[in-house]
Amino acid sequence: MPSLARIVITGVGLSSPNGDDLPQFRRNLLNGVSGVEKYSIRHVGETLAGVCHFDTLRHQGRKEVRRGTRAGSIAVWCANEALADAGLTPGPAGSAPAGTPRTGTRYSPTRIGVYTGITEHGNVETEHQIHEVAQYGFDLSFWSLHHNPRTVANNPAGEVSLNLGIRGPAYSLGGACAAGNLGLIHGVQMLQLGLVDLALGGGVSESIHTFGIFASFRAQGALARHDDTTQASRPFDLSRNGIVVAEGGCLFALERLDDALARGARIHGEVLGYNVNSDGTDFVLPDSAGQEACMQGALAHAGLAAEDIDVVNTHATSTQSGDIIEAEAIAKVFGSAPRTFVNNTKSFIGHAMGAAGALELAGNLPTFQDGLVHPTINVDALDPACAVRNLVLHEPMRLPRSETVLNMSFGMLGINSAVVVGRYKP
Repeated sequence: MPSLARIVITGVGLSSPNGDDLPQFRRNLLNGVSGVEKYSIRHVGETLAGVCHFDTLRHQGRKEVRRGTRAGSIAVWCANEALADAGLTPGPAGSAPAGTPRTGTRYSPTRIGVYTGITEHGNVETEHQIHEVAQYGFDLSFWSLHHNPRTVANNPAGEVSLNLGIRGPAYSLGGACAAGNLGLIHGVQMLQLGLVDLALGGGVSESIHTFGIFASFRAQGALARHDDTTQASRPFDLSRNGIVVAEGGCLFALERLDDALARGARIHGEVLGYNVNSDGTDFVLPDSAGQEACMQGALAHAGLAAEDIDVVNTHATSTQSGDIIEAEAIAKVFGSAPRTFVNNTKSFIGHAMGAAGALELAGNLPTFQDGLVHPTINVDALDPACAVRNLVLHEPMRLPRSETVLNMSFGMLGINSAVVVGRYKP
């Protein structure tokens, strides 16, 4: 089998509850700044959530925002910011046929792909539309003609393609809460297959705008409660009592290494390996053996051993059983790796669902430059069942080595994903 092209991350565009670009996001992760706040939603009332505050009108007109979706606006923001961070602009729509050579910082619009991982899509608009027509005795003449394009699963990626005039493949990948990693992985594969020259891959979520997700977690007894909103998301803590639902997004600009070097691009990191598998055991409850196999598969794909990983970013969501199951898997894979340190990003922003994997990877990428691992916050009393080796708590820590990050994301129906990213080395 011929060797595959090396794929690098040259741009990061994100919106999170505690930052709308990578420098701000990283600064708040290092300084212990939470993005969780009080939130109210129809039928549920007062609750807590991670809410994004980006300027929707920076990259969209008012008509686009009204016609589109929140997930679409998040994706448009992330795509534009990723391209800007990468020093790239797509060529004008229709300006070049497929296969046209690239010049300067431009890629042909037909050779750009957009791959947005999503947990679910369409629930928000459907709930809104039902509420609207209910005010008029369910007279469906009040049903919006924009409902269908708003609710199709490819909407977030499609809104990016419309906004930027991209004419290559643009679609979404449903992977529950593993989807942020899936969007990146798919972009890597499409580049290595030679089907695109630039990929925008990652994940987006508008989950806080559907009351159903809050109601469902509450029915499961898995919705977080705390008097101090900033301390509600507390993975691995003995007093953890559930998930803080968050919105957000992150898209990475991905390129083949040779193309990135040819244009003098800055490189955030190189995608070294990945793995996706399924537990095959339960609708909701995760499985430690499946998670362990996923991590081992990613290590094998990257050609690395456990002791070669410097930072493991956990998926832990602050549920009682989920955190313990993941800690067991981490201990089996990294328990004898003395220079592997473990952290968690959800303690700052809550669970951004389809965006979680991409956002959490982005928050750890700067470790290649600053040599620090951001901490896990809100762990006042570590659950002994979650006491994995080298879990970084409360304050950032300077690493003895900062060359590799393994990012894990798991989701309902037993889907698991893991991505290994390394410092770029010529």
